Amino acid sequence: MAENTQTTVQSENALSSTINDFQIISNKTGQEVGITGGIVEMSYYESIRQNTVRVNVIYADSGFVDGSPTKNKSVMEGLPLFGSEKCGIKFTDNNGVSLGGAHGTAKELSLFVNKVTPIVGDSRKSMISLDLVSKEFIQNEKGGTRVVKRMDGKISDNIKKIFQDNLGTRKKLDIEETENNFNFIPANKKPMYILDWLSRKSVPKGKMGKSAGFFFWETSEGFHFKSIDSLLDEEKNPRKKSIIFNDTVEGKDKDMPAGYHVKAIEYIKDNKINVQEKFKMGFQSTRIITFNPFNGFYQVKNSMADTMEVDTAGKELPVMNKELNMEGVGNNYTRTTYYVTDTGTLNTGNNAEEQLKKSQQDNFDYSQIENQAIRRYNQLYSSETSLTIAGDFTLHAGDTLFIDGPELKNNTTNDEVDQQHGGLYLISDLVHFLDNKGTWTKMNLVRDSFGRKGNHSSSSIVS
Repeated sequence: MAENTQTTVQSENALSSTINDFQIISNKTGQEVGITGGIVEMSYYESIRQNTVRVNVIYADSGFVDGSPTKNKSVMEGLPLFGSEKCGIKFTDNNGVSLGGAHGTAKELSLFVNKVTPIVGDSRKSMISLDLVSKEFIQNEKGGTRVVKRMDGKISDNIKKIFQDNLGTRKKLDIEETENNFNFIPANKKPMYILDWLSRKSVPKGKMGKSAGFFFWETSEGFHFKSIDSLLDEEKNPRKKSIIFNDTVEGKDKDMPAGYHVKAIEYIKDNKINVQEKFKMGFQSTRIITFNPFNGFYQVKNSMADTMEVDTAGKELPVMNKELNMEGVGNNYTRTTYYVTDTGTLNTGNNAEEQLKKSQQDNFDYSQIENQAIRRYNQLYSSETSLTIAGDFTLHAGDTLFIDGPELKNNTTNDEVDQQHGGLYLISDLVHFLDNKGTWTKMNLVRDSFGRKGNHSSSSIVS
């Protein structure tokens, strides 16, 4: 039997919502066909670990409901579905907040058919699963969007350039300025690959030598390029809501303690700890070995987690047993990565004199920035929690929440909050799930530290 590593609690029921519109535009005729009435369930996904949003729809394909170019035929046959069809979507939660809007408006949510999967079927109807993706997801796969030309200068400037020139999108880009420059030859790589690659090499403004690591992702509000540090900084990324789980009478607003906005339906604390896996990922310490092919020199650089200067979401970072530290310089690393330096290969300047002067400079500080990025990404997942609430379309991947749940004790009347797992969290992954029973917003929450810090009724809460 598998070991149970999760603590699960449940409370009130989900609330209803409305799928206002779901139109599929035929590639063949250009006609819009509505399938709103046939939708059985729909899931809308966002994640800081995924470049674009996606939607999955399951519908009963028994014929067109809202109009048909061919009478008495299913969507699959009558449209017909070939893949890459454009879909216009609008759905609304119980609070009147909508995702999507009218065609041609700023709120329009347009996605494209990526996969069509029949589930079950007979002679009268069938169940069809549609996997929908952003236009940028499809554009990324085209050869004409590949990044070819050499790029110089500040990373955040090049992120913006690739976003506009290669992906060719007009969507909003919320971008954070980087401190460091990086010259590179993209070697005909896909835009999204380059954007992720550059994210791992980026340092926040004013944080050189202290921290590194960014994410590039999409929400319904547009694309985002943000550092881990700024996402966990309440001044730069104010918490959206304070949420509590308490085992009280079911209902939207019943028994809501002061200072909280929402009651959780389900609250799961991931109690899993695996020291071996943490060490493999370089959680506590990393080692970088660089080799210079021009002079044959190599450099070994160790870096410990406690040398980083970061503001944490919780009270403290995990503390490893000091007895396991080995004596001697350079012995306390758990992961090694290797890089070939590119000193003098991509130096820039307005003239030969400037280029010659920069020829002895490293194009990129692998030993420092890569070490910091590896640790920062792994620190972010020090503490994980899953949460389900009644559908709330105001929330997005990359938002922060303040979470409180009861402290586990033997008595059944315990009303004290959990000081270890409570506090500020970042929404890493999010799904809005709709079916005929209600609407849920399910979230994976992460943070870089442990311990409840701050208060659930902080003035930094976004209204």
